[in-house]
Amino acid sequence: MTQERYSPQDIEQKWQERWQQQDAFACDHHSDKPKYYVLEMFPYPSGNIHMGHVRNYSIGDVVARCKRMQGFNVLHPMGWDAFGLPAENAAIKHNTHPARWTYANIDNMRAQLRRLGYSYDWSREVATCRPEYYRWEQGFFLRLLEKGLVYRKKAPQNWCPSCHTVLANEQVIDGLCWRCDSHVEQKDLTQWFLRITAYGDELLQDLQKLEGGWPDRVLSMQRNWIGKSTGAAVRFGLPAPLDGVDHLEVFTTRPDTVFGVTFLTLAPEHPLVEKLIEGYEKADEVRAFVTRIRNMDRLERQSDNLEKEGIFTGAYVTHPFTGRQVPVWLGNFVLADYGTGAVMGVPAHDQRDFEFARKYGLPVKVVISPEGQVLDPASMEAAFTAEGVMVNSGDFDGMPNTDGKKAVAERLEKEGKGKATTQFRLRDWNISRQRYWGAPIPVIYCEKCGVVPEKEENLPVLLPLDAHVREDGRSPLPETDSFVRCTCPVCGGEARRETDTLDTFVESSWYFARYTAARNTASAFDMDALKYWLPVDQYIGGVEHAILHLLYARFFTKVLRDLGFYPEGLDEPFTNLLTQGMVLKDGSKMSKSKGNVVDPTAMIAKYGADTVRLFCLFAAPPERDFDWSDSGIEGSSRFLHRVWRLFMDEAGRLSAVKACGAGAGDVTTPEARDLRRREHLTVRKVTEDMGNRFQFNTAISAVMELVNAMYLSREKLGKSDAENRVFSSAMATVLTLLSPITPHLCEELWQRMGHTSSLQEEAWPVCEESALVQDTVTIALQVNGKLRGTIEVPAGADKARMEEVALADAAVQRHTSGLTIRKVVVVPGKLVNVVAN
Repeated sequence: MTQERYSPQDIEQKWQERWQQQDAFACDHHSDKPKYYVLEMFPYPSGNIHMGHVRNYSIGDVVARCKRMQGFNVLHPMGWDAFGLPAENAAIKHNTHPARWTYANIDNMRAQLRRLGYSYDWSREVATCRPEYYRWEQGFFLRLLEKGLVYRKKAPQNWCPSCHTVLANEQVIDGLCWRCDSHVEQKDLTQWFLRITAYGDELLQDLQKLEGGWPDRVLSMQRNWIGKSTGAAVRFGLPAPLDGVDHLEVFTTRPDTVFGVTFLTLAPEHPLVEKLIEGYEKADEVRAFVTRIRNMDRLERQSDNLEKEGIFTGAYVTHPFTGRQVPVWLGNFVLADYGTGAVMGVPAHDQRDFEFARKYGLPVKVVISPEGQVLDPASMEAAFTAEGVMVNSGDFDGMPNTDGKKAVAERLEKEGKGKATTQFRLRDWNISRQRYWGAPIPVIYCEKCGVVPEKEENLPVLLPLDAHVREDGRSPLPETDSFVRCTCPVCGGEARRETDTLDTFVESSWYFARYTAARNTASAFDMDALKYWLPVDQYIGGVEHAILHLLYARFFTKVLRDLGFYPEGLDEPFTNLLTQGMVLKDGSKMSKSKGNVVDPTAMIAKYGADTVRLFCLFAAPPERDFDWSDSGIEGSSRFLHRVWRLFMDEAGRLSAVKACGAGAGDVTTPEARDLRRREHLTVRKVTEDMGNRFQFNTAISAVMELVNAMYLSREKLGKSDAENRVFSSAMATVLTLLSPITPHLCEELWQRMGHTSSLQEEAWPVCEESALVQDTVTIALQVNGKLRGTIEVPAGADKARMEEVALADAAVQRHTSGLTIRKVVVVPGKLVNVVAN
């Protein structure tokens, strides 16, 4: 009789249609079960999923399916990060409208994800480009504006000349645009900012709450990016007020060295530079320096390897304690938006300042010395940065410099010349984008009333879909009269709309909360649903989002909590984070230009979705990169065919037994006892590996070993009802443990076993410790350290019994014939070594 062949295409289509018809993975927050919210970072609709998507979403799907079987009420949604540059640029390239391009891609990618059998609750699907989504975001903007957490200012901005838009600091990677790799320039623009720095302390402190749940690497990256520094603000007086300012303020982490200041360094972009050089004979040279440095890469200017450059402004300020005149320089290593844009130069005790002073012939003054020593500034080859005592520091002489930090800060505050303070490396978030495909900023400009927020009842401010998209990427909104021309909400007169759109990272900063009540039309969220589902229990995505998306989502969570949109006490959005590795080909990242792209659709057509899922999870632990291998996916396919053949070969002895369904009473032979023990050992191993460790590769290996054991045992097992039940139990366990990974095949064989309920409704199997007890153990027999055979002995046999059995073994007797046995070494439960000569 010809065995029915495994046909993944037919089986997978059958079960996907059934899941869709039954809304098999829908859930709600009215449940007595414990909740579990698992989420993968949603994709932007590029048109096709890639292998990185498949790996990411397969990891999430295994977690979701496991948790359902373990008794949790699981929320596992999917949506689309649909606004932004990628979609707009692709649409322009393909000579179509971004809306048409985006929605067509969503339809295609949704079908691809369904084809992979992911257990999403599709009733919660969101697309951030839909007005029913971004209307709530515009409402958040108005509340943030009202609370002073959104503001508008003119300042030098990161400008991408290719994308025709500004970029946040976090979106500039090594001086290049994060999307197109163009060199980023500096440009003075008036932009909208979110005051993320207002939450700097909380963002930093709450990283402690994520320890153990987030990778240490990500926590470290965020700490460094937030970059909190403790020190003092010091005021150096100007000879005469400039623009109403009578001093230059600097921030220093070393107030104990203030008496060693021999120069001040300003950022070339500092707003007072032009006033400071007014009338200076070398003003044009200074302006040329400013122009050149402004166009340097920001990250290069912060590099330790940067060659320090500067120029004297011709201006002086007054030292707050000594009254000395301190020259003011400009330096390429000072940034206008970091601190106050001014730093004090203490060359004797800061290596950067030391190098700068030596280069330009500036004085070096020692104010910290090792106890009992006097440092000579002229002979110093490097700055002295160790601890010591204060010298040449007036009333503070002789004080340990560690105490001097606080003492100097207190004196500055007492005399009104400064104060103890902290600062952050973190800058406020520029959310203005000069592109079309984004959520309109709900602000109106009126000549009479100024900057006016749109009325909340007028939301959403719709992005006009009839705007003609420009080939060069510049936004058509400023030239779209139907959008720009409007009525002022205050005076009713003619006005114009803001034509900048919101950074797409705003949309991705709260989407996970919208999933909890995605069809709510009355408000952004359902508070009861938020209280039930949030925070996300397990978040999965690439480490490249460690600063951008993850930092912004943390900030938005805290802001929306304080504005009353989120429940009190919701401090963090994601309890646990898994950053999966990349899928490589030939050792490098897949890309069309390298010709090494592996198409998931082609792999599914050839092998089936279950095989693709299995290989992506088996190839490496989830946090590691892995190299795509044709032989590897072939191996995964062979394994699933092997499971299918085993089932078909033994179908006559199988019955509707559940995982770990054979009891002690069914174990009538040593072979049956061994198979049952292996079954329960596998359950224990897979449960541990699929738990919080997410070591799917080793879990799959354990199931493979059980399948191997079943192939071997079927020849030894009899065909009694009891032995058939043991075999059926092992088969049910294989299918149950594999079902989160290869759900279609497992559901099909589960049904063929005679089960009437769905496998996904089954409880996760539990290892019985009693099933692991062995009646006998296999021990190794050695003669003079060389293996000469194995033998079964009763479990728990003592040394005397093991020695007796070993010496009676034919192989041992043969290899000791004619020799004198000098010693017998017994390791209980493991081996016997006979020493003879």
